[in-house]
Amino acid sequence: MTIEKKDDIIDILSRNMKKLRTKAKITQEELSFRSGLHRNYISDSERGRRNVSLKVIEKIAEGLGVEVKDLFKK
Repeated sequence: MTIEKKDDIIDILSRNMKKLRTKAKITQEELSFRSGLHRNYISDSERGRRNVSLKVIEKIAEGLGVEVKDLFKK
């Protein structure tokens, strides 16, 4: 089964991270502070350049004030 690029799990996560962050009106730097992750890690994750772990996804969700499942909605 082939997955199209637009439905790639990393792309879904990265798009939702940015969408939820901008909706919350916080910067990448603020999200990095809230989640305990480096700003560059947040930036790379939003651009789909990181294959983040489940623990990191949990930290990002907490930093955004959302549930983990919200990061994977299509």
